[in-house]
Amino acid sequence: MAMALGTKLETFRSYSLLSFIRTLSTSPSTSASVSSSAASQSPKKSKRRKKKNLFEVAQFLPNWGIGYHMAKSHWKEVSYEITKINLYKDGRHGKAWGIAYKNGLPADAPKKISGVHKRCWRYLPNIVKASESSQNLANSTDNDQKVEPQAS
Repeated sequence: MAMALGTKLETFRSYSLLSFIRTLSTSPSTSASVSSSAASQSPKKSKRRKKKNLFEVAQFLPNWGIGYHMAKSHWKEVSYEITKINLYKDGRHGKAWGIAYKNGLPADAPKKISGVHKRCWRYLPNIVKASESSQNLANSTDNDQKVEPQAS
């Protein structure tokens, strides 16, 4: 019996010692100092910019990007000239059709663009719309004709 009391007393002491250590380790003053030191060591990380799907890119272009060239960011020498967009109500989802361009040469006919909801689309500003390029050519020939009569 004395042996049983001794082991119970020993376990009680070890338990109270462990609970005392736990209360010290969870005291508010030490946890606050630990969290403040951790916050001061790690600088603020800049948030990564969320890439855009085709519709989020097209919404800022005139006429929802119809006639403009867009491509996925990892494509080389491939793009689509948007010919038709069918938007869902939220304006961020839908279907799109376009003419595929490979190495600057157009494919035969418009086809449905796959992967329009993936977040990797970009606008290609250096490729001029077909209607704008024909207008620019017409304007340049008109300007050349106008300049000649003034010079003579």
